Amino acid sequence: MNELYNKQIGESLVSWFLEEKRDLPWRKTKDPYKIWVSEVMLQQTKVDTVIPYYERFISKYPSLESLAEAEEGELLKEWEGLGYYSRARNLQAGVREVVEEYNSVVPNNRKEISKLKGVGPYTAGAVLSIAYDIPEHAVDGNVMRVLSRILLIKEDIAKQKTKKIFEEAVMNLMFKDNPSAFNQGLMELGAIICTPTKPKCLLCPVREYCSAFYEGVQEELPIKTINKKTKLHKMKAVVIQRNDGKILLEKRPSKGLLANMWQFPMVELPTSTHTVEEVVELDYGVEIQKGKELIAFKHIFSHLVWEIESFEAKLMNEKKISLNSQWYSIEEVNDQPMPIPVLKMWNAWKERKSIT
Repeated sequence: MNELYNKQIGESLVSWFLEEKRDLPWRKTKDPYKIWVSEVMLQQTKVDTVIPYYERFISKYPSLESLAEAEEGELLKEWEGLGYYSRARNLQAGVREVVEEYNSVVPNNRKEISKLKGVGPYTAGAVLSIAYDIPEHAVDGNVMRVLSRILLIKEDIAKQKTKKIFEEAVMNLMFKDNPSAFNQGLMELGAIICTPTKPKCLLCPVREYCSAFYEGVQEELPIKTINKKTKLHKMKAVVIQRNDGKILLEKRPSKGLLANMWQFPMVELPTSTHTVEEVVELDYGVEIQKGKELIAFKHIFSHLVWEIESFEAKLMNEKKISLNSQWYSIEEVNDQPMPIPVLKMWNAWKERKSIT
């Protein structure tokens, strides 16, 4: 592939992006901290979902120092509903490293920025190119899809080693006069034109350079092996209310899935032979009357699925609860950071009780 061809792709992409880019809040700043926050939030989350979260987050934590000093519970509450909560913890850990080790200046080179907690090759490249205008690759799924079609790359993108091929391709195509617009242009193209299904080829600014378009195989790329079937976990949960109106919550372990988030008493059953009342009494030391079914649904994580049945119940006989459990008023429950499936149950319970 010759240098002129690469330059033409870069120029066409940048020109299109500068003309057609969406008006997004993180595109109105060159602050590496704010761009870092946006890139972390955008991982596995749609743009429209992220916008209000980003605006609230930056309003509450406008600087590296303000996020570094935040309490974890408060941080998780701000992140509530976005999912993938390890992103928030890693972001804060990385920010603290910048404050403590780099005098509150986000590193402007790949070697140092990549040492920060939670900063992988993509996030490093995105921050360096967008905030500092440094020609660095930022390869995610969108970018691999776009380049697999333009360059007719038929390597399996599910394999880690394939990413190197795309990183090299980005650097070969890089429009060094404006690396920020080039990388954002690739991301934007993948998001709104070169979509996973039914790509809008007639609107594509680089269609005349796209090998897949000319061969008519754009919808067959990229090549990606199907992931193994996710494991199904059958869960039962119960919203228990005491006579004084307080609700029982438990805190999840400090490590692992949804670490340190609050939930209603929840158990995983290997079979359906136990009632939720029996299990809760055994595991939580409280005796409850037979619960009414509240809501049943599936919640999909990246590597597993929860099939949840939830119930509401009144406390009959209070015993000593575990150290990681706590009775909270309804207002206090609203203030605790809870994962999306727990919020679903809580909102269903409040709706049933006509509580706003």
